[in-house]
Amino acid sequence: MQAKNWKPVCSVDDIVPNTGVCALVEDRHVAIFHVLDVEEGLFAIDNVDPNVQASVLSRGLVGNLGERIVVASPIYKHHFDLRSGECLEAPEHSVAAYPVKVEDRTVLVAV
Repeated sequence: MQAKNWKPVCSVDDIVPNTGVCALVEDRHVAIFHVLDVEEGLFAIDNVDPNVQASVLSRGLVGNLGERIVVASPIYKHHFDLRSGECLEAPEHSVAAYPVKVEDRTVLVAV
């Protein structure tokens, strides 16, 4: 198994709770979300909405659909599962999800 290449992104304090930020991680636009009241707390998925090819998912509304923690794209309102990257309305337009961890208040993402 290959070791993960963790990249520092920002301080956890830089992400307003229940919102996301965009970061360029190894030439990828990655959306990182800080979600309160969920055990994991931090999630990372591709920021580019494949339905419109725009880098906008970090600006979407965070919420839940049943047990799923999702972000609604600000353009067509498709819901993306923050744990898996699955697009609930059009699974063929799902995005990648990435591991996230925090060390000394610094958010790290592995792509």
